[in-house]
Amino acid sequence: MRSHAATSVTNPRPVPARAGIGLRAAHFADAIASRPAVGWLEVHSENHFASAGPAHAALEALRADYPLSLHGVGLSPGSTDPLDREHLAQLAAAIARYEPAMVSEHLSWGVAGGRHTNDLLPLPYTHEALRHVTSRIQEIQDALGRRILIENVSSYLEFRGAELAEWEFLAELARRSGCGLLVDVNNVFVSACNHGFDARNYLLALPRDAVAEIHLAGHETRDVGGREILVDTHNARIRAEVWALYGSAVECFGRVPTLIEWDTDLPPLDVLVDEARIADRIMGAALAVAA
Repeated sequence: MRSHAATSVTNPRPVPARAGIGLRAAHFADAIASRPAVGWLEVHSENHFASAGPAHAALEALRADYPLSLHGVGLSPGSTDPLDREHLAQLAAAIARYEPAMVSEHLSWGVAGGRHTNDLLPLPYTHEALRHVTSRIQEIQDALGRRILIENVSSYLEFRGAELAEWEFLAELARRSGCGLLVDVNNVFVSACNHGFDARNYLLALPRDAVAEIHLAGHETRDVGGREILVDTHNARIRAEVWALYGSAVECFGRVPTLIEWDTDLPPLDVLVDEARIADRIMGAALAVAA
């Protein structure tokens, strides 16, 4: 019987172009015991800043068997406050410790005047904001000594002063900063429904060679002041409409590592693994059509 003791990993293994799952604390024990049949694992960077404790032990036990990705929520690249150098140092230490193949953050802001919000807030898509966030991402990449991926976020309101479409902003950000793109297909769908743009045209406008990862998650429909909106909740199975858009994303970007995200109302681990199997089947079918 093979031992699952922690094994030293001297070089990060590339993430395969298969579906992986976001690993959460509630699933640590089951994942270690069952070694689910998924391509890779992604964790929130900030949950693994400590070099001891249950989160560290779980990742040490699993990283010899799965390629890893670190996904951050706290760097706030869109803020005008100075970058948090302590946060960057902790992220750099986690990267050195766990050797992830990919590191990502969000195209958002969440800090103002030293005060942190508990949300990933969208930017105004202006030329000024583009120059600012490009500089910030270059600063982050210089500090970490590596390329990072930037994820689109869902939104529920639009800024009146926007000068660029969101997809134009992302494409230009990747070109100017050299960052990669993490395309959250559920977020594209949610925002498209909320704001009335064409989700497939959004995908077609992104540079194929910059897209290095895809996220999929569940969402809810809510009534807000008599208006029906979609809310990115990460608490349910992926809807049929998002699966269909994912097929279009595969046709646009080819074989790209895809992550199943589920953050609240967590189901058993087997449910996430089943969603990953569906993603793998849709990827295969979309590639066959594209061929």
